[in-house]
Amino acid sequence: MNFHKNVPTSISELEEAISRPTEMVIKMMAELHGDILILGAGGKMGPSLSVMAHRASDAAGTKRRVIAASRFSNANVRDYLQRNGVETVSCELLAPGAMAQLPDAENLVFMAGMKFGATDNPAMIWAINAGLPALVCNRFRESRIAVFSTGNIYGLSPVSKGGSKESDMPRPEGEYAMSALGRERVFEYYSHALGMKQSVIRLNYACDLRYGVLVDIAHRVLTDIPIPLATGHLNTIWQGDANAMALSSLLHASSPPLLLNVTGTRTLRVRDVATYFGQYFGKTPIFIGDEAPDALLSNSKNAVRLFGPPQINEDKLLEWVALWLKSNGTLLNKPTHFESRNGQF
Repeated sequence: MNFHKNVPTSISELEEAISRPTEMVIKMMAELHGDILILGAGGKMGPSLSVMAHRASDAAGTKRRVIAASRFSNANVRDYLQRNGVETVSCELLAPGAMAQLPDAENLVFMAGMKFGATDNPAMIWAINAGLPALVCNRFRESRIAVFSTGNIYGLSPVSKGGSKESDMPRPEGEYAMSALGRERVFEYYSHALGMKQSVIRLNYACDLRYGVLVDIAHRVLTDIPIPLATGHLNTIWQGDANAMALSSLLHASSPPLLLNVTGTRTLRVRDVATYFGQYFGKTPIFIGDEAPDALLSNSKNAVRLFGPPQINEDKLLEWVALWLKSNGTLLNKPTHFESRNGQF
Protein backbone atom coordinates (compact mmCIF):
# COMPACT_ATOMS: atom_id res chain seq x y z
CA MET A 1 0.00 0.00 0.00
CA ASN A 2 1.31 3.45 -0.95
CA PHE A 3 0.14 5.49 2.01
CA HIS A 4 0.88 8.76 0.25
CA LYS A 5 -2.00 8.04 -2.14
CA ASN A 6 -4.30 5.44 -0.62
CA VAL A 7 -6.17 5.58 2.64
CA PRO A 8 -5.53 2.69 5.03
CA THR A 9 -8.64 0.52 5.07
CA SER A 10 -7.79 -1.89 7.88
CA ILE A 11 -6.05 -1.89 11.25
CA SER A 12 -3.05 -3.70 9.79
CA GLU A 13 -2.71 -1.16 6.96
CA LEU A 14 -3.07 1.71 9.43
CA GLU A 15 -0.44 0.29 11.78
CA GLU A 16 1.91 -0.22 8.85
CA ALA A 17 1.39 3.36 7.67
CA ILE A 18 1.95 5.10 11.01
CA SER A 19 5.09 3.04 11.69
CA ARG A 20 6.60 3.40 8.21
CA PRO A 21 9.89 5.32 8.46
CA THR A 22 10.53 8.30 6.24
CA GLU A 23 13.83 8.73 4.41
CA MET A 24 14.70 11.34 7.03
CA VAL A 25 14.36 8.83 9.87
CA ILE A 26 16.31 6.16 8.00
CA LYS A 27 19.14 8.61 7.38
CA MET A 28 19.12 9.64 11.03
CA MET A 29 19.32 6.03 12.18
CA ALA A 30 22.38 5.52 10.00
CA GLU A 31 24.12 8.38 11.82
CA LEU A 32 22.88 7.69 15.35
CA HIS A 33 24.99 5.45 17.57
CA GLY A 34 23.66 3.07 20.20
CA ASP A 35 20.48 1.38 21.29
CA ILE A 36 17.13 3.15 21.73
CA LEU A 37 14.94 2.77 24.82
CA ILE A 38 11.37 4.10 24.69
CA LEU A 39 9.89 4.77 28.13
CA GLY A 40 6.10 4.77 28.41
CA ALA A 41 5.77 2.97 25.08
CA GLY A 42 2.37 1.41 25.74
CA GLY A 43 0.21 4.46 24.99
CA LYS A 44 -1.44 5.67 21.80
CA MET A 45 1.77 6.69 20.03
CA GLY A 46 4.42 4.52 21.66
CA PRO A 47 3.87 1.27 19.75
CA SER A 48 4.04 2.84 16.29
CA LEU A 49 7.02 5.02 17.21
CA SER A 50 8.89 1.99 18.59
CA VAL A 51 8.22 -0.07 15.48
CA MET A 52 9.22 2.85 13.26
CA ALA A 53 12.55 3.06 15.12
CA HIS A 54 13.16 -0.65 14.49
CA ARG A 55 12.11 -0.50 10.83
CA ALA A 56 14.26 2.57 10.20
CA SER A 57 17.29 0.94 11.82
CA ASP A 58 16.83 -2.13 9.64
CA ALA A 59 16.45 0.00 6.51
CA ALA A 60 19.61 1.91 7.44
CA GLY A 61 21.53 -1.33 7.89
CA THR A 62 22.25 -0.40 11.50
CA LYS A 63 22.20 -3.15 14.07
CA ARG A 64 20.76 -1.91 17.34
CA ARG A 65 18.31 -2.88 20.04
CA VAL A 66 15.03 -1.01 20.16
CA ILE A 67 13.46 -1.58 23.57
CA ALA A 68 9.99 -0.51 24.70
CA ALA A 69 9.28 -0.18 28.42
CA SER A 70 5.78 0.15 29.86
CA ARG A 71 3.32 -1.51 32.21
CA PHE A 72 1.74 -3.07 29.12
CA SER A 73 -1.71 -3.37 30.69
CA ASN A 74 -2.86 -4.38 27.20
CA ALA A 75 -1.11 -7.64 26.31
CA ASN A 76 -1.93 -7.13 22.63
CA VAL A 77 0.33 -4.08 22.52
CA ARG A 78 3.28 -6.03 23.88
CA ASP A 79 2.63 -8.83 21.40
CA TYR A 80 2.47 -6.34 18.51
CA LEU A 81 5.83 -4.86 19.48
CA GLN A 82 7.54 -8.22 19.84
CA ARG A 83 6.15 -9.46 16.52
CA ASN A 84 7.67 -6.40 14.89
CA GLY A 85 11.17 -6.79 16.28
CA VAL A 86 10.94 -4.52 19.32
CA GLU A 87 12.14 -5.88 22.66
CA THR A 88 9.87 -5.20 25.63
CA VAL A 89 10.37 -4.64 29.34
CA SER A 90 7.30 -4.68 31.57
CA CYS A 91 7.62 -2.44 34.61
CA GLU A 92 5.92 0.29 36.61
CA LEU A 93 8.37 3.13 36.08
CA LEU A 94 7.59 4.86 39.38
CA ALA A 95 8.00 1.70 41.46
CA PRO A 96 11.06 1.39 43.72
CA GLY A 97 13.88 -0.29 41.84
CA ALA A 98 12.22 0.10 38.44
CA MET A 99 15.06 2.13 36.98
CA ALA A 100 17.54 -0.62 37.84
CA GLN A 101 15.48 -3.09 35.78
CA LEU A 102 15.92 -1.06 32.62
CA PRO A 103 18.76 -1.83 30.22
CA ASP A 104 21.40 0.77 29.41
CA ALA A 105 20.79 2.72 26.22
CA GLU A 106 22.59 5.62 24.60
CA ASN A 107 19.29 7.04 23.32
CA LEU A 108 15.98 7.48 25.13
CA VAL A 109 12.54 8.57 24.04
CA PHE A 110 10.54 9.67 27.08
CA MET A 111 6.82 9.18 26.42
CA ALA A 112 5.60 8.46 29.95
CA GLY A 113 2.91 10.86 31.05
CA MET A 114 -0.58 11.35 32.40
CA LYS A 115 -3.22 13.76 31.12
CA PHE A 116 -6.74 12.56 31.76
CA GLY A 117 -7.89 12.32 35.35
CA ALA A 118 -5.72 15.23 36.45
CA THR A 119 -8.66 16.97 38.10
CA ASP A 120 -9.46 13.92 40.24
CA ASN A 121 -5.89 12.82 41.00
CA PRO A 122 -3.52 15.79 40.78
CA ALA A 123 -0.87 14.21 43.01
CA MET A 124 -0.46 11.26 40.65
CA ILE A 125 -0.20 13.45 37.58
CA TRP A 126 2.58 15.48 39.20
CA ALA A 127 4.42 12.34 40.30
CA ILE A 128 4.37 10.91 36.77
CA ASN A 129 4.87 14.08 34.77
CA ALA A 130 7.36 15.91 36.99
CA GLY A 131 8.69 13.32 39.46
CA LEU A 132 9.59 10.49 37.10
CA PRO A 133 11.92 12.64 34.95
CA ALA A 134 14.31 13.06 37.89
CA LEU A 135 14.53 9.29 38.32
CA VAL A 136 15.15 8.83 34.61
CA CYS A 137 17.85 11.51 34.40
CA ASN A 138 19.71 10.12 37.40
CA ARG A 139 19.61 6.63 35.89
CA PHE A 140 20.54 7.62 32.31
CA ARG A 141 23.05 10.42 32.86
CA GLU A 142 25.03 9.70 29.70
CA SER A 143 22.07 9.25 27.34
CA ARG A 144 20.58 11.66 24.86
CA ILE A 145 16.83 12.01 25.31
CA ALA A 146 13.86 13.05 23.18
CA VAL A 147 11.20 14.21 25.65
CA PHE A 148 7.53 14.26 24.71
CA SER A 149 5.77 17.36 26.00
CA THR A 150 2.68 19.27 24.90
CA GLY A 151 1.61 22.56 23.39
CA ASN A 152 -0.70 22.93 26.39
CA ILE A 153 2.17 24.53 28.28
CA TYR A 154 1.64 27.72 26.24
CA GLY A 155 -1.98 28.27 27.14
CA LEU A 156 -4.35 29.98 24.73
CA SER A 157 -3.01 32.44 22.16
CA PRO A 158 -4.72 34.82 19.71
CA VAL A 159 -5.71 33.06 16.50
CA SER A 160 -4.37 36.04 14.55
CA LYS A 161 -0.88 35.40 15.95
CA GLY A 162 -0.44 32.15 14.04
CA GLY A 163 0.40 29.97 17.03
CA SER A 164 2.76 30.08 19.99
CA LYS A 165 6.49 29.93 19.28
CA GLU A 166 9.10 28.01 21.25
CA SER A 167 10.49 31.32 22.52
CA ASP A 168 7.15 32.39 24.01
CA MET A 169 6.74 32.44 27.77
CA PRO A 170 4.69 29.41 28.91
CA ARG A 171 1.34 30.18 30.52
CA PRO A 172 0.02 26.77 31.56
CA GLU A 173 -3.49 26.49 32.94
CA GLY A 174 -4.68 23.49 34.92
CA GLU A 175 -2.87 20.64 36.64
CA TYR A 176 -2.00 18.82 33.41
CA ALA A 177 -0.37 21.77 31.66
CA MET A 178 1.43 22.89 34.82
CA SER A 179 2.80 19.42 35.49
CA ALA A 180 3.84 19.11 31.83
CA LEU A 181 5.85 22.31 32.20
CA GLY A 182 7.22 20.83 35.42
CA ARG A 183 8.41 17.83 33.40
CA GLU A 184 10.22 20.14 31.00
CA ARG A 185 11.84 22.09 33.83
CA VAL A 186 13.12 18.95 35.57
CA PHE A 187 14.67 17.68 32.34
CA GLU A 188 16.10 21.13 31.70
CA TYR A 189 17.70 21.15 35.15
CA TYR A 190 19.50 17.88 34.49
CA SER A 191 20.51 19.02 31.03
CA HIS A 192 22.30 21.99 32.58
CA ALA A 193 23.62 20.09 35.60
CA LEU A 194 24.89 17.03 33.74
CA GLY A 195 25.30 18.29 30.20
CA MET A 196 22.61 15.89 28.99
CA LYS A 197 21.62 16.36 25.35
CA GLN A 198 17.86 16.65 25.02
CA SER A 199 15.12 17.56 22.58
CA VAL A 200 11.68 18.54 23.86
CA ILE A 201 8.74 17.75 21.58
CA ARG A 202 5.82 20.08 22.24
CA LEU A 203 3.15 18.10 20.42
CA ASN A 204 -0.25 19.41 19.40
CA TYR A 205 -2.80 16.76 18.55
CA ALA A 206 -1.25 13.79 16.82
CA CYS A 207 -3.92 12.03 14.79
CA ASP A 208 -4.19 8.55 13.38
CA LEU A 209 -7.58 7.42 12.09
CA ARG A 210 -8.81 5.89 15.35
CA TYR A 211 -8.36 8.94 17.55
CA GLY A 212 -7.45 12.60 17.39
CA VAL A 213 -9.14 15.96 17.22
CA LEU A 214 -10.32 15.43 13.62
CA VAL A 215 -11.81 12.09 14.63
CA ASP A 216 -13.57 13.81 17.55
CA ILE A 217 -15.17 16.36 15.24
CA ALA A 218 -16.05 13.82 12.54
CA HIS A 219 -17.67 11.51 15.09
CA ARG A 220 -19.77 14.37 16.48
CA VAL A 221 -20.97 15.25 12.99
CA LEU A 222 -21.74 11.63 12.17
CA THR A 223 -23.68 11.05 15.41
CA ASP A 224 -25.42 14.46 15.59
CA ILE A 225 -23.60 15.55 18.75
CA PRO A 226 -23.30 19.34 19.06
CA ILE A 227 -19.85 20.80 18.42
CA PRO A 228 -18.73 23.63 20.74
CA LEU A 229 -17.22 26.53 18.82
CA ALA A 230 -15.59 28.47 21.65
CA THR A 231 -12.28 26.78 20.87
CA GLY A 232 -12.78 27.44 17.21
CA HIS A 233 -9.33 26.70 15.76
CA LEU A 234 -6.79 23.90 16.01
CA ASN A 235 -3.57 22.32 14.77
CA THR A 236 -3.09 18.63 14.12
CA ILE A 237 -0.49 16.30 12.60
CA TRP A 238 -0.52 12.78 11.18
CA GLN A 239 0.84 10.44 13.83
CA GLY A 240 3.36 8.94 11.42
CA ASP A 241 4.86 12.38 10.81
CA ALA A 242 4.94 13.13 14.54
CA ASN A 243 6.74 9.83 15.14
CA ALA A 244 9.29 10.61 12.43
CA MET A 245 10.01 14.10 13.74
CA ALA A 246 10.34 12.95 17.35
CA LEU A 247 12.79 10.20 16.43
CA SER A 248 14.77 12.47 14.12
CA SER A 249 15.09 15.04 16.90
CA LEU A 250 17.47 12.68 18.73
CA LEU A 251 20.22 13.69 16.33
CA HIS A 252 19.57 17.37 17.12
CA ALA A 253 19.42 16.97 20.91
CA SER A 254 21.50 19.57 22.73
CA SER A 255 22.29 21.15 26.07
CA PRO A 256 20.40 23.34 26.81
CA PRO A 257 17.51 21.33 25.37
CA LEU A 258 16.25 21.90 21.84
CA LEU A 259 12.58 22.97 22.02
CA LEU A 260 10.38 22.02 19.07
CA ASN A 261 6.71 22.54 18.33
CA VAL A 262 5.57 19.46 16.42
CA THR A 263 2.23 19.93 14.70
CA GLY A 264 0.76 20.68 11.30
CA THR A 265 1.58 23.74 9.23
CA ARG A 266 -1.96 25.13 9.07
CA THR A 267 -4.48 26.53 11.49
CA LEU A 268 -7.78 24.74 10.88
CA ARG A 269 -11.13 26.28 11.71
CA VAL A 270 -13.41 23.91 13.62
CA ARG A 271 -16.47 25.13 11.73
CA ASP A 272 -14.80 24.45 8.38
CA VAL A 273 -13.62 21.00 9.48
CA ALA A 274 -17.11 20.06 10.66
CA THR A 275 -18.67 21.41 7.46
CA TYR A 276 -16.28 19.27 5.39
CA PHE A 277 -17.27 16.15 7.31
CA GLY A 278 -20.93 17.13 7.08
CA GLN A 279 -20.74 17.30 3.30
CA TYR A 280 -18.90 13.98 3.19
CA PHE A 281 -21.39 12.19 5.45
CA GLY A 282 -24.50 13.94 4.14
CA LYS A 283 -25.13 15.46 7.58
CA THR A 284 -25.68 18.95 8.90
CA PRO A 285 -23.28 19.75 11.77
CA ILE A 286 -24.80 21.10 14.96
CA PHE A 287 -22.86 24.01 16.43
CA ILE A 288 -23.15 25.63 19.83
CA GLY A 289 -21.57 28.86 21.03
CA ASP A 290 -19.36 31.35 19.27
CA GLU A 291 -15.70 31.33 18.35
CA ALA A 292 -13.35 32.92 20.86
CA PRO A 293 -10.47 35.02 19.52
CA ASP A 294 -7.92 32.61 21.03
CA ALA A 295 -7.17 28.88 21.00
CA LEU A 296 -4.45 26.34 21.77
CA LEU A 297 -2.23 26.83 18.72
CA SER A 298 1.45 26.28 17.97
CA ASN A 299 3.78 27.59 15.28
CA SER A 300 5.71 24.68 13.72
CA LYS A 301 8.12 26.65 11.50
CA ASN A 302 11.23 25.54 13.41
CA ALA A 303 10.33 21.86 13.06
CA VAL A 304 9.58 22.35 9.36
CA ARG A 305 12.96 24.06 8.94
CA LEU A 306 14.70 21.02 10.46
CA PHE A 307 12.61 18.18 9.07
CA GLY A 308 10.55 19.56 6.20
CA PRO A 309 6.74 19.71 6.20
CA PRO A 310 4.62 16.72 7.23
CA GLN A 311 4.34 14.16 4.45
CA ILE A 312 0.61 13.78 5.07
CA ASN A 313 -0.92 17.25 5.01
CA GLU A 314 -4.14 18.39 6.63
CA ASP A 315 -6.27 17.96 3.50
CA LYS A 316 -5.18 14.36 3.09
CA LEU A 317 -5.70 13.69 6.78
CA LEU A 318 -9.23 15.09 6.64
CA GLU A 319 -10.00 12.83 3.69
CA TRP A 320 -8.58 9.76 5.41
CA VAL A 321 -10.53 10.38 8.63
CA ALA A 322 -13.75 10.83 6.66
CA LEU A 323 -13.21 7.59 4.73
CA TRP A 324 -12.30 5.68 7.89
CA LEU A 325 -15.40 6.73 9.79
CA LYS A 326 -17.71 6.29 6.82
CA SER A 327 -16.49 2.70 6.46
CA ASN A 328 -17.08 2.06 10.19
CA GLY A 329 -13.38 1.87 11.00
CA THR A 330 -12.42 0.98 14.56
CA LEU A 331 -12.15 3.92 16.99
CA LEU A 332 -10.28 4.04 20.30
CA ASN A 333 -13.01 6.11 21.97
CA LYS A 334 -10.39 8.32 23.61
CA PRO A 335 -11.54 11.90 22.98
CA THR A 336 -8.97 14.68 23.09
CA HIS A 337 -11.29 17.16 24.87
CA PHE A 338 -9.82 19.79 22.57
CA GLU A 339 -12.74 22.06 23.38
CA SER A 340 -11.60 22.51 27.01
CA ARG A 341 -10.57 26.10 27.72
CA ASN A 342 -9.80 25.84 31.44
CA GLY A 343 -7.07 23.20 31.42
CA GLN A 344 -9.28 20.53 32.99
CA PHE A 345 -9.29 17.09 31.36
